[in-house]
Amino acid sequence: MKSNFKSKDAYITIGELAKKLNLIDKKTGNLQTHTIRYWETQFKQIKPSIRAGKRRYYSVKHYEVIKKIKFLLKEKGFTIGGVKKLLNNVNIDSVDDIATLGVNKSVFNDSSTIKNRLKNIHRITKELKEYK
Repeated sequence: MKSNFKSKDAYITIGELAKKLNLIDKKTGNLQTHTIRYWETQFKQIKPSIRAGKRRYYSVKHYEVIKKIKFLLKEKGFTIGGVKKLLNNVNIDSVDDIATLGVNKSVFNDSSTIKNRLKNIHRITKELKEYK
């Protein structure tokens, strides 16, 4: 996927970010910048630079985090709480680690559920790697 960033140190506005992420209201065609601003309140990993005129500017790192958040929420059906746990857990280096976390906390109640959850997590991990 081609980046709009001129360099790894460049920034883009919230409108440019919404366009890159295809956060566009299908009925009105308006950019859904409110969604990004809401995610800022929910995820500590998103701290844009706010400059004169209260304009938000996002780095490449912010873009990558927000892209993952959008993918997990909108395409994979994760809850905000689930994505927070994933992003905030220091012991989780990859989505595969969620399986171990879930088993250790006895979230699953039988072996068929564990197998299904592991298959689903493995599939999501593979799709996340391909999504870059």
